[in-house]
Amino acid sequence: MDRILERASELGKMLPEDYAWILQVFIIILAALIIHFFVNHFFDKAATRFKKSNSVWNDFLLDAARKPVSIFIWLQGLLLALNVVNLNSTLEMAEFIGATRRSVVIVLFAWFIVRFISGMEQRLTCPNTFKKPLDLTTAKAMGKLLKAATFITAALVLLQTLGFSVSGVLAFGGIGGIAIGFAARDLLANFFGAIMIYLDRPFSVGDWIRSPDRNIEGTVEDIGWRLTRIRTFDQRPLYVPNAIFANISVENPSRMYNRRINETIGLRYEDIAKVPVIIERVRQYLIDHQDIETESRTLIVNFNTYGPST
Repeated sequence: MDRILERASELGKMLPEDYAWILQVFIIILAALIIHFFVNHFFDKAATRFKKSNSVWNDFLLDAARKPVSIFIWLQGLLLALNVVNLNSTLEMAEFIGATRRSVVIVLFAWFIVRFISGMEQRLTCPNTFKKPLDLTTAKAMGKLLKAATFITAALVLLQTLGFSVSGVLAFGGIGGIAIGFAARDLLANFFGAIMIYLDRPFSVGDWIRSPDRNIEGTVEDIGWRLTRIRTFDQRPLYVPNAIFANISVENPSRMYNRRINETIGLRYEDIAKVPVIIERVRQYLIDHQDIETESRTLIVNFNTYGPST
C-alpha cells in the first residue's frame, strides 16, 4: 500500500494541484479493489486445494481468515485515501487515522481468533471428523472461555492503543466490581451456576432431565452463561436460570444403565387358586431371561391388590 501511495503521488504531480489528490484517492481505491479481487481468488484456490487434503484444520482456518482479511484490505485502502485527503486539506486527521489503523488491526485479529474458535467447536464435535468427537457441552464451555479471554485481551490492548492506562482501568474495575457485584447478584449467581454445571457435569447437551422439585422436564438444548434452554416434550422452549440448578434435585434418565419394567397383569377372580403358580412361573421366567438384569437389580413379582373385576 505504501508503494501505491508513492506511485499515486508521482502521478498526481502531473496534474493541477486542485485535482491531483482526487486522482491519488481514485488510484488507492482502485488498487484496494484489485488486491481484494486477487486475495479472494487466492482464498478460492486454497479452499479447493484444502478440500483434497486430509487435514481437518485447513478449511476452517481459511474460512476464519477470509472475511477479516477482506475487511482489512478495504479499511486500509479507505484509511490511505483519508490520509491523502488529510495531506491536501486543513483537517488534522493524522492522529485519528493512525489510531484507527492500529485499532482495526486489533479488532480484526480478535475477530479472526473468535471465528477460528467457533470453527474449532464445530469440528471437534463432528462425528465425521474424529472417531471419538468431543462432547458438545465440553466444546461449548472451552469455546466460551477462549472467546471471553480473547475479548478481554483485545479490549485491554485496544484501550492501551488508544492511550488509556490499563492499570488504571484494572484498578477501577477492582473498585467498581464490588458495586457491580451487589447490583448484579442474580447475574453472577447464574454465571457461577453455569461454571458448576460445566465442572460437575450433572447433565450435558442432548440429555433428558427432569426435576422432582420443580416442573422441569425435557431435553437440554443449550447451556449458556446465564440460562439453560430445555425443550419440553410438547416442543416448548423452557429457559431456566443456571442458579436454580444449585438448589434443586435433578434427575438424568439419559444416564440410566437399565430401565425398570413395571407391568400389572390382571387375572380373573375364578383363577385365584392359580395365582401362586403364576407368580412363581413369571418370576422364574424373568430370572432365566438373558436380557434382564437380575444380579444387581431388585426383581419383584407379587400379588398386588384386588381390583373391581380382576
